[in-house]
Amino acid sequence: MGFLRLFTRTKPKLRVSSSKKDGFSGWIKCAKCSEMIHAKELGETLHCCPKCDHHYRYSVSQRIELFADGGEFEELFSGLKSSDPLGFVDTKAYKERLKEADKKGGKSDAIVTGLCKMGGEQTALGVMNFSFMGGSMGSVVGEKLTRLIELAIEKHLPLVVVSSSGGARMQESVLSLMQMAKTSAALARLGQAGLPFISVLAHPTTGGVTASFASLGDVNIAEPDALIGFAGPRVVEQTIGEKLPQAAQKSEFLLEKGMIDRVVHRKNLKKEIVFFIKFLVTKSNNVPESGGQEAKEKLDVMIEKSKQERQKNKVEVVNNT
Repeated sequence: MGFLRLFTRTKPKLRVSSSKKDGFSGWIKCAKCSEMIHAKELGETLHCCPKCDHHYRYSVSQRIELFADGGEFEELFSGLKSSDPLGFVDTKAYKERLKEADKKGGKSDAIVTGLCKMGGEQTALGVMNFSFMGGSMGSVVGEKLTRLIELAIEKHLPLVVVSSSGGARMQESVLSLMQMAKTSAALARLGQAGLPFISVLAHPTTGGVTASFASLGDVNIAEPDALIGFAGPRVVEQTIGEKLPQAAQKSEFLLEKGMIDRVVHRKNLKKEIVFFIKFLVTKSNNVPESGGQEAKEKLDVMIEKSKQERQKNKVEVVNNT
C-alpha cells in the first residue's frame, strides 16, 4: 500500500473561466508602419497614425462632424431606398444583400446628402458611405446626388462631395451605369450656373465613381496615399501584363501626373475646402471682396507649393529607379 501511495498523484482541480480576460486592450498594429498605436490615440488624431500618418477610413458621421460647422447637418432625401428591379441573384439575393448592408452601414444607402455650413458658408454636402456595399453607386446614389446638385443650383450653393467607392453596383447592371451620365449632366448644369464643385477623393475611389462625378470637380482634392483609379492595380497588371510602379494609382502619383489638384492631410481638409469655397463663390458672384487680394496671394502660394511637391515627387521616383 505504501508503494502505491508513493506513485499516486492527485489530479489538480482546474478552474475554467467563462469569460476571456485578455481581450482587446485597445492596441492596434498600424497597417502601414506596423507600429503599435492605441485606439484612443487614433481617435484623437482623426484616425491618422501618429507614427507614419497613415489615413484610416473615416465614417460618414465622422466626416460630417469634421466638415459641418458645429457638427450641424440637415440630411435630405433619406427616404430613398434601393429596390431590386432586376431580381438579381448571385451567391445571394440582392434584397438580402441590401438588408445586410443596411444593418452594417447604418444608413439607407451608399451616400448621405444634405446641407450644412462650412466656414460660415451654406454648402450642399454629399458623403459616400463605404460601409454600405463598398460605397457602390446604384440608382439611389445617383438620384440623391442629382437631387443635391439641383438643390445647389436652385439655392445658389457650392457643392462638396466626398467619394469613397468601389464603383458602380453590379447588382443593378446598366441602371447603375446610367448614373454616371446622369450625375455628370447635372454637374454640367451646376457649372453653367457658375457654381463651384469641390470633389474630395478618399481611399479608395475607383470604378464608375472615378469615371464620373468624382473626377469632375473644379478642384479635385485627395487624402494622402489614397487609391484612386478606374480598375484596381491587380486588374491593370493582368490586362497589360506588366508590374505597376509601387506608387501607381495613389494620390501623390496622380498629383504628379495632373489628374488631381491637391493632396491634403485630413486635419487641414476643411480649411482648404473652405478657402476654395470662399474664393470660387466670390468669383462666381462677381462680388468685390475686401479679402480678395489676400485670397489670390494664398492661391498663388498653394500653386507654387504644389509645383514644388510635384518636383520633389519626380526626384524621389528617379532616385528609387
